[in-house]
Parts: sequence; structure tokens; C-alpha cells
Amino acid sequence: MAKRRPSGDGMVRKREDGRWEGRIVVGHKQNGEPIFRYVLAKTQKELLDKLHRDLEAFQDVELTEDSRMTLGEWLDRWMEDYGAATLRPNTLRSYEQFIRCYIKPYLGDKIVSRVTRMDIQKLYRKLKHEGRVREHPEYGHELSDTMVLRIHAMLHRCLKDAEAAHVVARNPTDGAAVPKANHRPKQILTKEQMETFLAAVERNEIWRDFFYTELTTGLRRGEICGLMWQDFDEKAGTLRVLRSVNVPKAGELEIGETKTSQGRRTIRLPPSTVQRLKERKKHAVSQWIFPEPLAPEKPVRPSAAYYWMKRILREAGLPAIRFHDLRHTFATHALTSGVDAKTLSGILGHTNASFTLDTYTHVTPDMQQEASHIVGGFLEDLLGEDLKPWQRDRPEGGARHG
Repeated sequence: MAKRRPSGDGMVRKREDGRWEGRIVVGHKQNGEPIFRYVLAKTQKELLDKLHRDLEAFQDVELTEDSRMTLGEWLDRWMEDYGAATLRPNTLRSYEQFIRCYIKPYLGDKIVSRVTRMDIQKLYRKLKHEGRVREHPEYGHELSDTMVLRIHAMLHRCLKDAEAAHVVARNPTDGAAVPKANHRPKQILTKEQMETFLAAVERNEIWRDFFYTELTTGLRRGEICGLMWQDFDEKAGTLRVLRSVNVPKAGELEIGETKTSQGRRTIRLPPSTVQRLKERKKHAVSQWIFPEPLAPEKPVRPSAAYYWMKRILREAGLPAIRFHDLRHTFATHALTSGVDAKTLSGILGHTNASFTLDTYTHVTPDMQQEASHIVGGFLEDLLGEDLKPWQRDRPEGGARHG
């Protein structure tokens, strides 16, 4: 039985070059004229199969004229209309680089509504094996899994908005296979190393309060640099985290909002930190709690905090860590000291407690071992050392029978 021609505008024809051509209506222009999707095939049967697949794919979809723009054009519009209004400056710069260096060279000229999951899959594979612009002495032109994941996250977000705006029928990044996240092990300072670090910091009059506050709050680097005296309530012993300091490469300081809406928070300080800040405030010459030493009208630069952390660690004979590892150090010791995940999540400005637990799963085995000791001790006290449940009715000198 011959396959029924797909509905649409009914146009199926054989071209002069011998190929078969068909089209379906996928949307309408503002003036009401139809927007066609054209399909080519070598045979009529192949064409009808393709048209039926497209009809299913575009069922209940009404695309707009923007569906005719290229992926590169859509990404440019997205950056202007969506990104500029919602992204933080650092993220905006990263996205601009991803689009310019990794997406436009490979898929930028393809009509956005025609980009398929296979196109996306081929893009990721190509980026993985030869996406690095400048050859690396060890990895050549291979792009890291982490970078491919970041590009995927950006592209998924852009095309999700394209789907909502009826620019594409479906988000082609949905279901695409991406590399697994390869999280580097978190490095933290042990209690002994923290003592060594703080002892070394105390000898540095400019930075001692900064790093003491960091290790007792776990703030992000940009957040602690952006603290102002108006954020500190010495009576309540609290600190409001409202802004973050960023510095573009070879650029001026940028003071913006925190990383997420959950990042805007009020945290309670330990008494020792409150006392340090109260003493510091008596001699303050700036609105910033930690101002730039040679320009107190500005907040301290995050790069300066990183430099001095590295220098102090090196002089104290401690392992080299990232600044963010000070945050991990605070969080890890807080969890192992008994702070519950929900409370810690609020202090750190995480989206939810689940994210906190997922981030600090390396703590869980130690916490479980401690819990087993507590429960074991409780049962021994309750049942008595000589009468444990698994020893009842056991014949002396042998195994249980039965």
C-alpha cells in the first residue's frame, strides 16, 4: 500500500536534478504567511519518510520567523537580550568566549531550527579532541571534560530559551551525551595546619583579620572582598553578604551582586570574629571592611588576597591550595564538628542542603564512622558489656546451633 502523503501544503515534487523535494508548514510570519521547512531526498519514499518524521517532530509547534536565523545569530541575540540582563560579568565574558571560539566556527552558520542532537553530539566530540585553540604541551588540542561541560551548560540554556520563544521545535541539547564531571579532590587544611596558618597570619598586620574572618565564615573570595562596615552588626554579631568583587583580566574592579539569590544572606559570626571586627572598626579609614592597602577608597583586590594566601602558606611550610579551598576547609570542619547540612547551606549561600551534602561527600565516611561509635557506645551502656543481643543463647566455646 502506498504511503499517504503528509499533510502540510501538499507540495511534493521531483526536481530537475533528479532529487525529490517536499515542504511542510512549521509556523507563520507576523503577517500570517506560512513558514516552510523544505526537505530533500533521493527517492520519493525517502522523502515521504522524512516528511512524516518532521511532521511528528513539529506537531503542536508554531515556529516564528526567527527560526530562520542561524545558530550564531540566535546566540548573539540571546547574549544581548537575555545574557546581558541575567548573567554576572565574569559569566558573560566566559559565554562570549565559548560562542566565539567553540560554537560559531563549527555550527554558527547552520539554521538554528535545523540544528539536531547529532549536530550537537558531533560538536562536543570535535571540541573534546581538537577544540583547544592554542596547542597545549601536554594535551595538544584536546579540550578538557570540564570545559566541554561548561559549553554544554551554556548552549543548553540558550537553546532552552529558543524553544520557549518558538525559535526551535525542541532543544537539541536535550539527551546529548556529555563527559562526566571530573571533580578534582578538595584540598583542606587539617586542624594542625589551620593552627600553623593562623599563627603565621597573626604576624601579618594587614591580612590577619581577613584570613581569620575567611576561615570562620567560609565566604567566597569575591564576597569577603566586598564586605562593607554597613554590613556588620556588632550588637547582633551578624554579617550581611550582599555583593561580590570581580576583576576582569587586565580590567578595573567590578562590584556586583552575589553569585546567586541564595548568596544574599545574613550569617552569624563566632564571638572571636565579632571581637576582631569590632577592634578593626575602631581604626577604620574606609567604608570597606578590607580595603585596598594603598587605595582605601576601594575594596581589596581578590588577586591580592590570593597572592598573600599563597605567600603565607609557602612561608609556613604548608601545602599549596586554592583560595576556594579555605571555604572547603571551613565547611568540612563545620560538618565534622556537628553543624547540620541545612544550617551550613545557609551560611555558605548554597541553593539547598542537598547541594551542600553532594559537594562535601568526602566528609560523609568520617561522619558515619563517628555515628557508629556513638550508637555502639549507647547500646553498650544500655545492654551492658556482657549481654549484647548477638551473644544471647550462644553455647560457651562454640557457635550458635540451629
